[in-house]
Amino acid sequence: MVLLYRFITWFYFSAIRVAAIVHPKARQWAVGRRGIFTRMEASIAGQAKDGTPVVWMHCASLGEFEQGRPVLENLKKTHPRLKIFLTFFSPSGYEMQKNYPGADWVFYLPDDTPGNARRFLQIVQPSVVIFVKYEFWYFYLVQLKSNRTPALLIAASFRPEQPFFKWYGGIHRRMLDCFTSIFVQNELSRNLLTPVTQVPVTVAGDTRIDRVLDISKERPPLPLIQKFCGSSPTLVCGSTWPRDEKLIARAIEYGAFNGWKIIIAPHEVNESRLVSLENRMKSGSIRYSAPAFTTATLLDAQVLVIDCIGILSHLYRFARVAYVGGGCQNSGIHNTLEPGAFGIPLIFGRNYKRFPEAVYFVNHGGAFAVEDGNELCPVMAYLADDRNYERSAEVTEGYLKKNKGATAEIISNLKVVLSVLAKKKPTSRKGSQLI
Repeated sequence: MVLLYRFITWFYFSAIRVAAIVHPKARQWAVGRRGIFTRMEASIAGQAKDGTPVVWMHCASLGEFEQGRPVLENLKKTHPRLKIFLTFFSPSGYEMQKNYPGADWVFYLPDDTPGNARRFLQIVQPSVVIFVKYEFWYFYLVQLKSNRTPALLIAASFRPEQPFFKWYGGIHRRMLDCFTSIFVQNELSRNLLTPVTQVPVTVAGDTRIDRVLDISKERPPLPLIQKFCGSSPTLVCGSTWPRDEKLIARAIEYGAFNGWKIIIAPHEVNESRLVSLENRMKSGSIRYSAPAFTTATLLDAQVLVIDCIGILSHLYRFARVAYVGGGCQNSGIHNTLEPGAFGIPLIFGRNYKRFPEAVYFVNHGGAFAVEDGNELCPVMAYLADDRNYERSAEVTEGYLKKNKGATAEIISNLKVVLSVLAKKKPTSRKGSQLI
């Protein structure tokens, strides 16, 4: 199975490098890994560690980083001398957070090979390692276990159909056994893991909840948004794709949003996507970064297109209802917790069942899954009744309040690990040749 894993990962990494010839994101992935060890060594040499413990956190992408971020920032508050080494697998995470001030170093993770794992750990020499949610790289994890480096998996979520729970999942179960602690989001995940690993499994919840609740308390000034919304009820559509926008445009045509303002923040903000979105909105739209607005223009426009990144999480405070994109395509819905933190009803497409919080929202009436514009109309009619609206809003608000606190649970465990490490004399760990 290890040989098969090596072949599959080699083929996968090679395919990305071939795709880099024509695909911009694949090119970022490949270019970002060129000469990576030389750059790591130079960067670490420029910031002497002085025996200070290094916490290495690895995230697949931006979403996983947002789950790990509350843990990093709380660690830095309680242990300000800690050094943070942050890695990403995908460009969408690295490119957005390569200048993240909470980390001392930010890099792509080199390909998962035995040699790369040994060399990476010899350079970084982490005292504690945190993997976030979905990332499982066999050679890195086995080498960490060989080095006896404490490794935590946090914000994890498991499903019965995953290889860990199949007859052919031996190598996946071995990866689980490389962790010293696993923190999962729900009881289902713990019940799945208990029969297949001896590693302690704790239901801590989703660290994103702590993060989005913190964000919901922030109030950066957005005067143009405030003027656009005025006193009208507002639908904020976040991280939308063309199929989402088609659904929304059709519902507008059917009159579901008469008297409403609509803010659409597409997942991609390149010019061709923005033009396509504007053409679809037959009721007329304006762009957020247009050079000049008159009050009349803002009052007359029904749709405002957000053509920049970084403000979506702050837009939801203007929403009476939020539409979360992604559910009309195979990848599934985007973050429902961000709008949920504001205690408002949610709407999204039908591809949501891989996300436990979304399943909860739908099952308890806090969210509504729709197939097309026809189905969206009766949902809006239902929410027009204040009693129905309040019941729906209470579900999203109550879920986040009930499930906050995952960060504190994980930090408590990390403090124990760090206190044990502090009692040990510093040693130079070069790593064994187990793999």
